[in-house]
Amino acid sequence: MTRCGRRDVTCGVFPRVGRVVSGGVQHGGMVRRAVGGPGVRGARRPEVRLPVLERFEGGGLEPDGDYDGLEFREADLSGQDGGGARFMDCALRGCALDGTRLSRARVLDSSWAGVRGVGTDLAEATWRDVELTDARLGGTQLHGAVLERVLVRGGKIDFLNLRGARLKDVVFEGCVLVEPDFGGARLERVEFVDCAVKGVEFSGAVLKDVDLRGAASLEIAGGVDRLSGAVISTAQLLDLAPVLAGELGIRVEG
Repeated sequence: MTRCGRRDVTCGVFPRVGRVVSGGVQHGGMVRRAVGGPGVRGARRPEVRLPVLERFEGGGLEPDGDYDGLEFREADLSGQDGGGARFMDCALRGCALDGTRLSRARVLDSSWAGVRGVGTDLAEATWRDVELTDARLGGTQLHGAVLERVLVRGGKIDFLNLRGARLKDVVFEGCVLVEPDFGGARLERVEFVDCAVKGVEFSGAVLKDVDLRGAASLEIAGGVDRLSGAVISTAQLLDLAPVLAGELGIRVEG
């Protein structure tokens, strides 16, 4: 079942330079910082206010489908093809997304909560004003995607592929990210708040106003040389020092 929209919006492998681990615990508690701060502009969070939704009763997703004001509750969308579809003012709650094809989809003013799946294909998708909460995802493909005013809160996402993506005003909060790949991506006003970031890859990425200070733990697998547009804490700097020295060709002895 599809509904016409009320409005529309125009829409590898990298060399490793070392593994750096940083903890974000000071004075016996987790670091919690205000949004932004001196020298860094804070991300603008989405404000998703959904209208009264109709229950989705369709048999499945359709390529280039138009979904407006619908609630997908506990739906098994595994293996379905919604490539190029538009989701406006929609909620996905507890849905299965194993192998679901949503490449080039547009997800606008929507909320995804408790979704789960492996190998979800969102390559070159557009996410604007979206909240993703308590997701359990693995191998999600978001390479070449555009994310603007997106909040990822809670849950765990393994092997998130954001290579070549563009992220602006994106917040990762209270979640676990295992080996996320931002290789060649552009990040502007992106925050990591009270989340564990394990084996992150920044090779070839461009960072601007990226705030890593609030990460509860931070492990950088590659691309430490791309952090010039990021802000880190003093503790994180100390952890990064050996790798930074190696990048600059500085010998540390004694």
